[in-house]
Amino acid sequence: MTDAASFETFHLIAPLLATLAQSGHKRPSPIQAAVLPVLLEGRDALAVAQTGSGKTAAYALPILQRLAQANETREPGLPHALILAPTRELVTQIASVCRQLGRQLSLRSRIACGGMAREPQIAALKEGVDILVATPGRLIDLLDGGHLRLDAIKILVLDEADQMLDEDFLLAMARLDKDLPRPRQTVLCSATMPDGVKELSRRLLYKPEIVELPIETVTPKRIKQSVVFVEAVEKPGCIATLVQQVEGRIIVFVRTKANVEKLAKTLRKSGIKLDTLHGDRTQGARNKALEALRRGEVQVLITTDIAARGLDINDVVLVINYDLPDKAENYVHRIGRTARAGKRGAAITLCDIDERAILRQIEKTIGYHIKAMTMDNLKV
Repeated sequence: MTDAASFETFHLIAPLLATLAQSGHKRPSPIQAAVLPVLLEGRDALAVAQTGSGKTAAYALPILQRLAQANETREPGLPHALILAPTRELVTQIASVCRQLGRQLSLRSRIACGGMAREPQIAALKEGVDILVATPGRLIDLLDGGHLRLDAIKILVLDEADQMLDEDFLLAMARLDKDLPRPRQTVLCSATMPDGVKELSRRLLYKPEIVELPIETVTPKRIKQSVVFVEAVEKPGCIATLVQQVEGRIIVFVRTKANVEKLAKTLRKSGIKLDTLHGDRTQGARNKALEALRRGEVQVLITTDIAARGLDINDVVLVINYDLPDKAENYVHRIGRTARAGKRGAAITLCDIDERAILRQIEKTIGYHIKAMTMDNLKV
């Protein structure tokens, strides 16, 4: 894998290098060091690495450089780059990264996603957009409404591709593939490489460079992992005990939307400052919850797996698995919310008797035996 001492190695344009320096990004992450030269040469790529590894910047920097150097006229409804992502939160975050990295460039990044008013998104398209970050459903809606054309797309990115493999997405991609021009540069980013991602890459990519970081770079080294074997009814009390020990941000993962709110109601009675995040909340409420955690207005975010991937929240010191995830790989994504950017963190899993089989599968997946704690010795 390519190793680079600094971003200057890749001959990025001066405004991008200046922004990186001002932001404190001195050295590329492993995935950036491997992917940047491929994308800057205009080739297709399949990048497989865990969330938090720097994939967004790995594709955003080449997009910004290419569009800045092309200096093409911005036309209504004709973006030059398209980035697709599975959730509204991830779309918003990707667009924010594009704006931050491109703040010294005269490029315009905008979002298009469901759960938010269409009119402002339509108005933004009419004004002209260089980089459009979208969820597939809203993108199709805007195409069908005549508010958007894809004729001018030079770069297509599918981020978190392994989370967009359901039937609706595959139908959407079949439709989009007809509208997207060729030749174009296409990038697939994924945290895992299931068969669906391999098939998607065969359909969409041309002679791609495949960059895959091993899963063992994710977990045990920087994340202190523990499991507590408890009865289901004891779990809320465990959460309250752990929260009292921690000064810093905590994310609690719960399997269902209903149980997120049920747990939140219980913990609020203990005086814990918290908010919730799940698919039944409005986009405004979801954004407000994330900002409240980032600003320190609440200490705890209780969420479904909607927050397990892609979201970048600094300085999360503890992840608690109130319920074990349905899929073993989602455990990796959940605990990856802590120990980001080289920092350390802790992940504690509350496991009742019905979840022990899932726990064994998780340990097999990560190749690591998670140390058990007792209720009497419950500590972070």
